[in-house]
Amino acid sequence: MEERSLDKALDIYSTLITGQEVSRSNPDTRELYEEYYSNQAVFDITNRLMKKLNLNVYEYEDSIYITAGDGNRIFGYTNDDMKKMLGLRLNKELYMAYFIIYNALLAFYQDSSSYQVKEYVKQEDLLEQVTSYLATITADISVYSMDELAEDSFKTIALLWDELPVVTSDDKDKNRASRASRVGFIKLTFNFLVAQKLFVEVEERYYPTKRFKAIAENYFEEYKGRIYKVLGGETDA
Repeated sequence: MEERSLDKALDIYSTLITGQEVSRSNPDTRELYEEYYSNQAVFDITNRLMKKLNLNVYEYEDSIYITAGDGNRIFGYTNDDMKKMLGLRLNKELYMAYFIIYNALLAFYQDSSSYQVKEYVKQEDLLEQVTSYLATITADISVYSMDELAEDSFKTIALLWDELPVVTSDDKDKNRASRASRVGFIKLTFNFLVAQKLFVEVEERYYPTKRFKAIAENYFEEYKGRIYKVLGGETDA
């Protein structure tokens, strides 16, 4: 019995680690979902295994997902990994992408008790929101010289955003991902989110997936202020 439970727990792990969901509604993984919830031994072994590997297990609408825990260098991404995946060169460009992701999260969740009410977010919505949030910073940034700015500060990404045109002649159709414009930066960032199965793009609208909602609703309260603090915000904001 113990060997069978271990085998089932390993089946659940191997399914989740490949980016699949274990779900009651998925005929291919329904059996594993039922094993996870109906067999206490399978449940305990699975969660013990995930904890040892620094993986977080999230449950959402009869589905199970995993994501790398904080500082997980085996299953997570380092900043250098992220720059390669996004096609970025500089740290300040990566923090700009992080800030866009943070704003995408805020478009659906303001806090852990404020569940998503929007069905989707549009590219122009993110453009307006990011610009608005950074406008108050750029308005008061003239007293700083470039060599005094840390690459991971709000002020640096505010300057970067302020220097970028909204579009270039190459991305006016809003379909070109690039570092050369604000629209291109948003597209580049969302291409990554789509590849990670966090959003689905339909006619320039980005719909959050169940995976995104699982991560946001389970993870947001604990880590919602981390990006803000890393980028130079007040610790109690």
